Amino acid sequence: MYAIGRVLLIVGLIFIVLGGLLLLLARFDIPLGRLPGDFHIEGRNFTCVFPLATSLLLSILLTMILNLLARFLNK
Repeated sequence: MYAIGRVLLIVGLIFIVLGGLLLLLARFDIPLGRLPGDFHIEGRNFTCVFPLATSLLLSILLTMILNLLARFLNK
């Protein structure tokens, strides 16, 4: 039970940090979701949003951050 509680606390802290980062990005008007390469299709009765460029950018950034963390923690 102790391990599950610890994991839930860590995941909760990660969500709090990510939420704070999203609020900061919105405050500084960084156009995530509106980059060139993000597809936005509107029809009469539907809207389809496919943020391809944003997904690729976030994937690259997270990969770099996690690689740096792994290198520092494995010393």
